[in-house]
Amino acid sequence: MKVGVPKEIKTHEYRVGLTPGAVREYVAAGHTVVIETDAGVGIGAADQDYRKAGAAIVGSAHEVFVSSEMIVKIKEPQPSEWALLRENQILFTYLHLAPDPEQAKGLMKSGCTAVAYETVSDARGGLPLLAPMSEVAGRLAIEAAGAALKRYAGGRGLLIGGVPGVQPARIAVVGGGVVGTHAARMAAGLGAEITILDRSIPRLRKLDELFEGRVRTRFSTIEAVEEEVFAADVVIGAVLVPGASAPKIVTRSMLSSMRKGSVIVDVAIDQGGCFETSRPTTHADPTYEVDGVIHYCVANMPGAVPLTSSHALNNATLPFGLALANRGLAAALEDPHLRAGLNVYRGRLTYRAVAESLGLPFAPIEQAAA
Repeated sequence: MKVGVPKEIKTHEYRVGLTPGAVREYVAAGHTVVIETDAGVGIGAADQDYRKAGAAIVGSAHEVFVSSEMIVKIKEPQPSEWALLRENQILFTYLHLAPDPEQAKGLMKSGCTAVAYETVSDARGGLPLLAPMSEVAGRLAIEAAGAALKRYAGGRGLLIGGVPGVQPARIAVVGGGVVGTHAARMAAGLGAEITILDRSIPRLRKLDELFEGRVRTRFSTIEAVEEEVFAADVVIGAVLVPGASAPKIVTRSMLSSMRKGSVIVDVAIDQGGCFETSRPTTHADPTYEVDGVIHYCVANMPGAVPLTSSHALNNATLPFGLALANRGLAAALEDPHLRAGLNVYRGRLTYRAVAESLGLPFAPIEQAAA
């Protein structure tokens, strides 16, 4: 199969769909790889590094899309890229369609087969291609919060870990999954006071054991969320409903009871955000203020550390990408884990949570493939 990797064009997105090491694996498996020039510059990989790995270098994204049977990316395709996709072409990338009806319609119109990293599953019921970036984003969330808490950035002027004799920041983490766990781990390492809220009692037990009492856990009720959010200096939004829009946990009316200069970091912004006042921002302009509360809602947080992120993600995506390259559409239809990643097939939405979030018709795979 001919596999193409365009350069990412989202604002301050420096990751790349395939590293030179991943390209070597595709080439060794008998596939042809085409890379847009300078696609890897953000991770320090020059065109020559890709040539040594066995890839061909072309001068534009148009050449990549036109010549390739499968496109491997990082971020969701932008409008200029929707028009380049075609029928029976495989798109393998993050999509996050639930809050993005225009992208969904663009992919449906193209006729491509779109396999979303964020809904590919594994034998344990996990989301193996979402997990690496959730780990990165969770850790970055605390760094972002620390920067936004500084007085010149509009924050309370508080050091997350405090110093001897001075209380550290109080951090509420809403959601105890991968993002929440890694955010708590970073915050605990800095010495913050942390509470994780989640609706799964088994998960809360596991977190309690993991952190050995260093982090408090609370069952997430309306009352518990209000108490923790109102007392917090930082609130990390880490709620995930696979494929669907994130539920709004913190409402606009709650902001008036939060501490002035406190910080919200909405890691769920790719799925629409779990705070009512959240809207996507970029690394170029990451924060804004509502009712005295600083909001950080960058939709591609791991793009800030592309070297770490690209290698971590390639480690996870490689076996799935090779399966698609080896077997084409058959792999997406027959492998249960890749099948879980099918969001768009033959112009139809084939992931129920996405269709319901968008209010668009859902077509089961069997129906779409008929």
